[in-house]
Amino acid sequence: MTFLGTLRRHFFGLSLEEVSFARRGFQEGPRGARERLEQSGRAFLQGYHAALEEDVLKALALRLNAIAPEFQGFAFEGAAMGLALLDHLTPWKTNRWQSFAAGPGAPHIYMVYVGVGWAIARLPWLRRHIERPLAQLDPLLRWLAVDGYGFREGYFAWPRYIRDKAVPSQLSGYALRVFDQGLGRSLWFVEGADAGRIPATIAGFPPGRQADLWSGIGLACAYAGGADKLALEALRRSAGLFTPQLAQGAAFAAKARERAGNPTSHTELACQVLCDLPAEQAARITDVALQDLPADSGKPAYEVWRRRIQAQFAGEMVRA
Repeated sequence: MTFLGTLRRHFFGLSLEEVSFARRGFQEGPRGARERLEQSGRAFLQGYHAALEEDVLKALALRLNAIAPEFQGFAFEGAAMGLALLDHLTPWKTNRWQSFAAGPGAPHIYMVYVGVGWAIARLPWLRRHIERPLAQLDPLLRWLAVDGYGFREGYFAWPRYIRDKAVPSQLSGYALRVFDQGLGRSLWFVEGADAGRIPATIAGFPPGRQADLWSGIGLACAYAGGADKLALEALRRSAGLFTPQLAQGAAFAAKARERAGNPTSHTELACQVLCDLPAEQAARITDVALQDLPADSGKPAYEVWRRRIQAQFAGEMVRA
């Protein structure tokens, strides 16, 4: 770690207490869920701080890959936030994030794009003109940055965005939908992975927002874990008409873990319950849905991708 890295950590670092349930005011959930979700947050901060401290990508990658495999995705997400933050704070020395995404971050590419959203949420000049940083990203995956933005706001400002159901004024159109997917992911943490409280919280949102919130719940519960089989079955029953969205989120989680090579038993269980499929087959559905994906036109390609996956699960569940 260089002297400059030490300075960056000093000025931009975050205390590990910031991701504790006590500090955030999150609800207690099933036994063991709190520790798992707090560990996910700590891994994120490990990655974030490593990105602030290391000037060489190889050294950064070594530190990230030393983290337990099931939590590595969170660390890569945090590192992506740190690198994107530095790119925008020191515009005379950019491309840290791009080099990371094309290099050691490539297996975790979905998490790396989500990490950009954290940087956008943290820097007010990016939030106010979000279309500018998004325009520099891949047309399909850039929506994951909006998802990350939604997660960050729900995680750190949940009273405003979850309790009071505020809508970010700087977003419009389809971006608001993807924001809600990220907000749904944060809800998994805010409610402590409690399958009883989550449906009631979602039901309190306007009907037009609920499908995307359920999609985020599916992604978070399958990727982060914290729920047993009975809880997942209860969650599926509560989703009702939004079961395809719940399954689509779980399939996204399965694909993210498959690509990174860090499968977990809780991802497998979530896919078995929510998708009626093993995680490997759920991930394959996301791959098939990408084939011949049209470019953005009237409807973003990202939404076409999601709807194809949801339609597949809707059909599977009807046949089942």
